[in-house]
Amino acid sequence: MLQKFDQHITMNFPFLKESKLLLAISGGLDSVVLMHLCNQLKLSVSLAHCNFKLRNEESDLDEEFVIKLSQILNNQIFTIHFDTENYAQEHKTSIQIAARNLRYQWFQELVSTHHFDYILTAHHADDNLETFLINLTRGSGLEGFTGIPEKNGNIIRPLLPFSRAEILEYAKENQLKWREDASNASTKYVRNKIRHQIVPILKEINPNLLDSFSKTLTHLQESQQMIEDTFEEFSKEIIKKNENNLQIDIKKLLLRPNSKLYLFHFLKKYHFKEWNNVYELLSAQSGKQLFSESHVLLKDRDYLFLSELKQLESEKSNIKIIENETSMSSPIQLNFEQVDSEMTKSGQSIFVEKSLLKYPLILRKWENGDYFYPTGMQGKKKVSKYFKDEKFSLFDKENTWLLCTAKNEVIWIVNHRQDRRFLASKETKNSLKITYKT
Repeated sequence: MLQKFDQHITMNFPFLKESKLLLAISGGLDSVVLMHLCNQLKLSVSLAHCNFKLRNEESDLDEEFVIKLSQILNNQIFTIHFDTENYAQEHKTSIQIAARNLRYQWFQELVSTHHFDYILTAHHADDNLETFLINLTRGSGLEGFTGIPEKNGNIIRPLLPFSRAEILEYAKENQLKWREDASNASTKYVRNKIRHQIVPILKEINPNLLDSFSKTLTHLQESQQMIEDTFEEFSKEIIKKNENNLQIDIKKLLLRPNSKLYLFHFLKKYHFKEWNNVYELLSAQSGKQLFSESHVLLKDRDYLFLSELKQLESEKSNIKIIENETSMSSPIQLNFEQVDSEMTKSGQSIFVEKSLLKYPLILRKWENGDYFYPTGMQGKKKVSKYFKDEKFSLFDKENTWLLCTAKNEVIWIVNHRQDRRFLASKETKNSLKITYKT
């Protein structure tokens, strides 16, 4: 197996031989074998062990074992204790998901602090099969059937081509010692039920199950890539990226026979879960919106608009701008420049009579009842009426800022229309140039 492992690394991950690596070690068979293989190839490996405090004394004995092993083999080791059960309760998730989140978050912290290049984990071919079957029982899109990725960012799983049987044989041949987790024998968890009750029957039906499964994964991965390429091309036709949101053309989307599939693919990374509600949004009235944990999806006439919740939350408060301020960068970028005479106007700049301004200026979102005196027009106009006449979408309205005086008089609908009450004249000798920058 050592030779086969060396060939696999050389062909697929040659950069590992020159990298600083962090290996996740539990003390179990798989991680001990991976550590041994890496040491045999003289890779630069440090170890990271998590004590999740889930098995009382057994968890502490696992930690003690890997620390002693690291001392014998002269590998640097990092250890940490987690209150996994409390974390799971606080985050309303399963113990397995809690442990996974804690583990990988800590690994990435170690990478950042100690400048590791890659994280190695000991997932193998049987793990891949079990994950596939778990996704099959739960219901999954194609992504759930393409297997555990060998490389995902800075995480690499170099044992994925190897079976549990090969790993066990290698351990016995090299007289390696490891810790057995008694919970792995229990059928309390879904993965263990599949491992001990389902997979043995499948291997009995097909002794070459893992080889067949590997070929199937390859076909599925190739199909997934082809679909990804198709989606990428189609997304250019129907999705427009604006400064603050994504805009999806509903009419063009519905021309596709599998419009729901396309919509799922476009939005899956934005954490939406109630997909029937998402699909119903296509035919809903304007103004209806749905929220995920990170985004809001809004129906407005013939479009769906997607925007970040954090961005919307951060834009609720009024921002004060003191006199003689020269620039601001958040939530939008504005520059303030005193000029001696009026200069060339542009859509992104206005010139105002500074003596008419009451400080501090206020940058805020529009409110019902707001009005202004538009340049080039007689009389005053409600901001809401201006939005309607200019055919602003709901998202355009939400993402438009008003620059006002301390008395809440509108100076500028930023990047759109200035209020003529504050307009600098040609005779102005001390005007203020205000510029919006995207």
